[in-house]
Amino acid sequence: MNSVSPRTEAETVEAVTAARAARRPLRIEGGGSRADLGRPVEAETRLSTRGLTGITLYEPRELVISARAGTPLAEIEAALKENNQALPFEPMDHRALYGTQGEPTLGGIAACNISGPRRISAGAARDLLIGLRFVNGRGEIVKTGGRVMKNVTGLDLVKLLCGSHGTLAVITEATFKVLPHPAFAGTLALYGLADGKAVAALCAALGTPLSVSAAAHLPAGLATPEPLTLFRFEGPQASVDERLSVLRRTLVPFEQGEALAPDYAGALWRAIRNVVPLVSPPEAAVWRISVQPTRAPKLVDLLLKQIAVRYYYDWGGGLVWLAVAATGDAGAAAIRAALAQAGNGQTIGHATLVRAPDDLRRNVDVFEPLAAPLLKLTKDIKASFDPDGILNPGRMYPGI
Repeated sequence: MNSVSPRTEAETVEAVTAARAARRPLRIEGGGSRADLGRPVEAETRLSTRGLTGITLYEPRELVISARAGTPLAEIEAALKENNQALPFEPMDHRALYGTQGEPTLGGIAACNISGPRRISAGAARDLLIGLRFVNGRGEIVKTGGRVMKNVTGLDLVKLLCGSHGTLAVITEATFKVLPHPAFAGTLALYGLADGKAVAALCAALGTPLSVSAAAHLPAGLATPEPLTLFRFEGPQASVDERLSVLRRTLVPFEQGEALAPDYAGALWRAIRNVVPLVSPPEAAVWRISVQPTRAPKLVDLLLKQIAVRYYYDWGGGLVWLAVAATGDAGAAAIRAALAQAGNGQTIGHATLVRAPDDLRRNVDVFEPLAAPLLKLTKDIKASFDPDGILNPGRMYPGI
């Protein structure tokens, strides 16, 4: 595959303009750590943003950081750590799942709306992304958003581009709101709960005023021989200890909980964030399902009756990770039928095929299929940003 790696925004404009003139589609990539997220792109030229590096603005007192799109996430995190700050949404690292060696970049986080377990308390990447610079498919530089949370009038392009997977524009710079890094983290663990009871406990904990920052459930065999239900608290240690104690008493009707050693708990949460429990075998297909938390156990139960799956719950049951055999449609029909059946005929969530071989991702709906009106709107938006369809064509939907 041919490759172009602009080092400035002006060079990015030149690359996009040349590709448009030649009607030559571009595969947009950052560090390459999640290049297989989405459908295979129908392009023979790669445009890499990894040459667009450097922090352009960091004001710790204002809790805001801007950097060019190819800036490694590790560089961002190191700069924030010096001021005891962090990206609040705890972005997932896909390298274990894909077996890749690239460096996750800030632009990739913005383009794909990548978040982790803290999403339930801090919000998603989309919620903390407050400004963008990008080059659209016309070769035009656009700046949208700014350095404060509420500065939008009219169409919110920041939210529109976050999660568009490079199909609308090449992001050249991103600005995020940051927050103080938690001073301490404590985790309460419950053992032996069946899925339904575990999700009920997760929902009960999240319904308290105790500010649970993450909540997950792993069935037997994924982390421990018996099922493991986890609740995380963050903040000053005295506050964490008190809230953990209160929640332990609150959840006694479910099971007697125990506090985990911080290092062990930290490793567990990193594994949950990065889908490590489902990494092996590497040939398995992996699905990410967003669903109403209280309906999640019924969804999984319906699937277990039809196909062999390995799974766990994050976001208090609102996110289900599934591993299935990468044969046939990799369970696509069964999963989407179960989403409707669990909602008594109304779809209760959406499913994304995160990992599968190229041929399978070409022939299966990787993202949730769109109803005709929404599909037309999606095509119209694509045409307005990228009239010649040169940016990541087919990444999200065929022909778009």
